[in-house]
Amino acid sequence: MIIVKSFTNITEALINLIGRVISWLLPIMALLVLAIVVMRYCFSIGSIAIQELVEYLHATIFMLGISYTLKHDAHVRVDIFYRSLQPYNKSLINLFGTIFFLLPLCSVIIYTSWNYVLASWWISERSEERSGIAFVYGLKSLLLIMPILLSLQGLVLAYREILIINEGLGDHPSDPVKDKDG
Repeated sequence: MIIVKSFTNITEALINLIGRVISWLLPIMALLVLAIVVMRYCFSIGSIAIQELVEYLHATIFMLGISYTLKHDAHVRVDIFYRSLQPYNKSLINLFGTIFFLLPLCSVIIYTSWNYVLASWWISERSEERSGIAFVYGLKSLLLIMPILLSLQGLVLAYREILIINEGLGDHPSDPVKDKDG
């Protein structure tokens, strides 16, 4: 049990650290977009490298931020029925979704992206533009990093939901021990 709690704490600390670090990329990206617009429309100057950097930052923010968003339960949810459920039932739904949707989806993404990312690293893929960023293989690596982080956070989520379900079993009306005692 100590190993599971350590794994949970380390994973959540890592996800929180990543979330705090990438949050600083947002203002940087906004300033770069402003610089691109000013350079283009005020001085008629363009920069492929800065435009690609904005794309890299945008991809990094979304790909690394998805696990942080899951940790804080901030993904968009259509919760017409979910919001009125008891914590026990919410945990059952979350555990089911994690086991049967999230983790398999992450596995499929890793499986289908693996050769694509390795091929990019193998050839040290660069931008097609001469003045572009020469680190395309690093960007494509996010296709593997994102589902790994999301899977780790999914395992933490599943563990937490199992704890809630186990707590709820003691209070569940069909619990024979509870029925005997009153």
